[in-house]
Formats: sequence, structure tokens, C-alpha cells
Amino acid sequence: MQHSSLSGPVDNPAARALRAAGRVEAIEPFRVMEMVKAAAAMTRAGHDVISMSVGEPDFTAPDVVAAAAMRAIQSGSTQYTESLGLPALREAIAGWYAGAWGLDIDPRRIVVTAGASAGLLLACAALVSEGDEVLMPDPCYPCNRHFVTSFGGKPVLVPSGADTRYQLSADQLDAAWGERTRGVIVASPSNPTGTSMTVEQARSLLDGVRARGGFVIVDEIYQGLSYGEKPVSALSIGDDVITVNSFSKYFSMTGWRLGWLVVPEALLPAVEKLAQNLFICAPTIAQHAALACFTQEAIGIYEERRLEFRRRRDFLVPALRDLGFAVPVLPDGAFYVYADIGGLAHPLAGDSTAFGMAVLKEAQVAIVPGDDFGFAAPKRHVRFSYATRYERIEQAVERLARLLAGR
Repeated sequence: MQHSSLSGPVDNPAARALRAAGRVEAIEPFRVMEMVKAAAAMTRAGHDVISMSVGEPDFTAPDVVAAAAMRAIQSGSTQYTESLGLPALREAIAGWYAGAWGLDIDPRRIVVTAGASAGLLLACAALVSEGDEVLMPDPCYPCNRHFVTSFGGKPVLVPSGADTRYQLSADQLDAAWGERTRGVIVASPSNPTGTSMTVEQARSLLDGVRARGGFVIVDEIYQGLSYGEKPVSALSIGDDVITVNSFSKYFSMTGWRLGWLVVPEALLPAVEKLAQNLFICAPTIAQHAALACFTQEAIGIYEERRLEFRRRRDFLVPALRDLGFAVPVLPDGAFYVYADIGGLAHPLAGDSTAFGMAVLKEAQVAIVPGDDFGFAAPKRHVRFSYATRYERIEQAVERLARLLAGR
């Protein structure tokens, strides 16, 4: 009798049947999580690691939001909702657009999703066909291109530097648009750069896509965390834009898995059908809790937190520049700094992955190499997240200074 061995080669019909689909091969690992794992292992070993890697606020949901979740549980409000979301929550989101941004958005166009990731998946499922090309800036959030790949599309990353605020410009759109191009995905403010599109940039980009009959998806999950002039939503430029937003960043509800889409009315039936089949609905308890996000008490807390993020940015960016990191564009939103390490006096300054591991092991500071975010000079760049306490950021800068000085 033959016995199978888990350690031996896999060559039998059952194993072949369970081979992953070909599309999975085109989806790369999320490398930031490898850095997180390494930092966690060091922490478990007793090292004092300062995390400046993960894009997660160090703040959690305010008490008023947590209390709303408890009331939902205690009252039994835990069953499925409509696939498009609680009507009251859709109306509350529309009210936030009106009060905070001066926009009149029909609640019917708002689709509550299981996080912004589910929103992007729904948008791509509705719009991307096999072989379609979708343009996006390079660098950008890595999952955006993988969402496109998951539905048979081809992400086309367009190198976008400091001269365009790391955003996809209308001129770049003209040069990159091809016969198979179907649309664009952009983010404002952006991960990993923390930079936003100007109104002029957004309008010219949208006009260029419209002229070609394409779609525009704008990731606005960091819009609430803006530090300069009041940002303008792409929704103010036209109702043919699809925007994605989230309760994770400004509203500090990462693990609650709640976000939303605003879609053109013509796309709503397709998105609703997909939501019904793929997700049924977003987490019910989280939806009831999110209603409390729009109370005066909660908004006051969120605004205090936004100012604290700005305080951290205002310390970190000059400090990094003083150490030799190049930050050519001041981040105006989110909680990231995308820094060029090419000019550092360090033997690993030409390899962001090796440099990041050296910073982790020698300075005990966790940062993210540029490899995750695209193909435009990733070895010259690292991302810092300032979603950690101000005092810890000060300590991290001191450690980096000692490392770069060879001490």
C-alpha cells in the first residue's frame, strides 16, 4: 500500500484539482505584511519596536460609536440589512456630504460596503471586463491593481513623480490611453504619498477620461484627513464619477470593516446585484455603530484627531529632511510620508528592502519599502506612517539619526 507524505512532491489528481487559478499568480503578496510579521516577532522577543509601517490609525472608535454598537447588540439589531445598506446610514452619509463638503448627494446613490476594499471590488466587478486596461499612477496602493487583475483586467501603472504631486495627470492620460483602456483608478489623498489632486488636476483628468468614454474611480478614503486647503471631492466635478470612501481612516473603525461607494444612478442596478450575490450586506452591527459617527460629539473628536495627525506630519517631514531623506512634495493628507532614500549616507541607500530591514533590526523602527507601491524607482523609496503617538515618532527620529550617523 502506498502512503502519501505531506513533505513529498504533490502529484496526484486531488492536488492538481486544488491548484490555484491562474489569475492568482498575477497577484503579488502584500509585502508590508512581511515587515509587520518581522516587527511582531521582534516585539515578542522583547525588543521595543516603533511601528511606522501599517496604515491604521492608533486611535480607535470613540466611546459614542462603541456605545451605539452595544445598543444594536442588546436590542437584537443584528440581522441582515438591505444589500445597499441601512437606509438611515445612507441618509447620514449624504448628510455628511452636505454639511462637510457642500454636496447634494442622493442617498440612493450611496452603497454601504464591507470596507473600502469591498467597494473597490464591487466597482471593478461592475466595470472591468476580461482584457480591459485600467490606468493608475505609480506609486499607488498595491491592492488597487490587484482588484483589476482579479476580474481579468490589466492594470497599467503610469510613473507619476513630484512634478504632478505623484498623481496621474491629463498629459499622462493622453500618452498612456490605448485601444484596450477602459478607465482610471486614482486616489486623493494618496497612499503611499499623502498627496492630493488639485481641483484643476482632477477636472482635467476627468474631462480627458469622459472624452474617451471611460470610467473614473476615485479613492477618497483619506479625504477626511486633509491638512491644507479644504479638499474637493471628485463628486463636485460630476455625477458620473465613482468614489470610494471608508469608516476606517478618519472615523477610526478599521476592524469594523465598513465603507461606501457613491455611484452614478445608471450603475446602481449592477452594483446592487453584485452586492447581493457577493456580500449579502455589510456588517450590520458596524452599520448601526456608524450612525453615531455623524453626531456632533463624534465629529468633534475626529477633528481633534485630524489636527493631531497634522501636528505629527509637521514634525516628521522636516525631521526626515534634516536626516537626508528627500520629501519633494509636502503630504497634504492621509498619514504617510513617501521618502527618497537615494541621497542618504548609508551603504544600503540604493535598496529600500535591505534598508528597511536594517532600520528594523538596528534601529528597531518598522517602515515600508517602496516595492509594494509600483515600479517607478521603488528601491529608492520608503513609506513612513505617522499613525502612531507623537512621542514615539520623536523616538523613531532619534533612532534613525543614530543609525545614519553610524552610532
